[in-house]
Amino acid sequence: MARTVTPLSDTKCDAAKPREKDYKLFDGQGLFLLIKASGVKTWRLKYRRPDGREALATFGSYPALSLKAARERRAAALELLAQGVDPLEHERRERAAAQAEAVNTFRAIALDWHAAGARKWSADHAAKVLRRMEQYLFPPLGARPVAGLKVRDLLGPLKAAEQRDTLELASRLRQYITGVMRYAVQHGLIESNPANDLLGATATRKSVHRPALPLNRLPELLQRIEGYSGRALTRYAVSLTLLVFIRSSELRFARWSEIDFERAIWEIPAQREAIEGVKFSHRGAKMRTPHLVPLSNQALELLEKVRQLSGRYELVFPGDHYHHKPMSENTINKALRGMGYDTKIDVCGHGFRAMACSALVESGLWSRDAVERQMSHQERDTVRGAYIHKAEHLQERRLMCQWWAEFLSANNQVYITPYDYARLAK
Repeated sequence: MARTVTPLSDTKCDAAKPREKDYKLFDGQGLFLLIKASGVKTWRLKYRRPDGREALATFGSYPALSLKAARERRAAALELLAQGVDPLEHERRERAAAQAEAVNTFRAIALDWHAAGARKWSADHAAKVLRRMEQYLFPPLGARPVAGLKVRDLLGPLKAAEQRDTLELASRLRQYITGVMRYAVQHGLIESNPANDLLGATATRKSVHRPALPLNRLPELLQRIEGYSGRALTRYAVSLTLLVFIRSSELRFARWSEIDFERAIWEIPAQREAIEGVKFSHRGAKMRTPHLVPLSNQALELLEKVRQLSGRYELVFPGDHYHHKPMSENTINKALRGMGYDTKIDVCGHGFRAMACSALVESGLWSRDAVERQMSHQERDTVRGAYIHKAEHLQERRLMCQWWAEFLSANNQVYITPYDYARLAK
């Protein structure tokens, strides 16, 4: 017959005195207070694990852990046992999870994500991402365990950026947060990515397209460029931009070493050697892979004229005052304004790209892939993309660039549509 146990009371626990040897005061259902010879009183629970083995759990010391609290711990342990869970194993897992939370903070995981991304980013981009995270994400989120972050927590920094009307920053921060939390999912730290639900949570600014002239105004543009009375090198820069339709930084930071006159090709590198004191002068092709620009006969002829003026320097288009520094980023647009154009409404240098793309597509002669490659559009971070971006459709692109140059010449006086010109050329 089982021994009847009289439940303990606070008075009995308080009155228990140390003896020469350790002894126990039982409360029932396996719970007892161990009175040690040293005077320390410790709550313990004797139980059988789900596999039948005996085990002993220590809850804490009396009176720091009261009789009532010890009984609550016993009840919780018995409930776990009823579910087939070992209380000691459960406590070990809980402790490990708490330790993991303390280590796996948003900041820690964000830094790991950043380190992984920095291997394929440019140094400037990596520095900018880290700077933004330190300024906008780490103060509100850095110390928080990733496992405890909810959508509402992640939304806070985005809403703060939105309220400051820095909508582009809000979009970038959302990308960073999504990347960090995806990294946490991939490394088994969380089960799902709450950042996926941030899409569309903040306002976006309507995109503003760079102005471009309608193609029927090409004769007017060509005549105004020809009649430009400013610096000859500037006029050549405007004409070359129209002929090869590359981006401003790709043109401004161009070196003569990139141009192969014999092969009629200009290879814009992924990155250039930086020029001291010139911001972003390390920029090469925008998509950070080498970009090949076939040079038409007209482009080669124009570059020969440019070489007469700047061929003794490293830069193709040096500035007015210092040959080791490039022309200003505003040079081409300033020239267009001097020709009578509003560069915010009528046309800007970047708008030449849209004009060329429109004409090439409208002609019906060229594959869209070839046009896209020559416009230097590419999916980032793909090995195949990096290869085809440089060389695919190169022969077609050579013919296409020559056709564009001849189309411009044909429009010098009277406009002819790309479609009609394509039919005439057959």
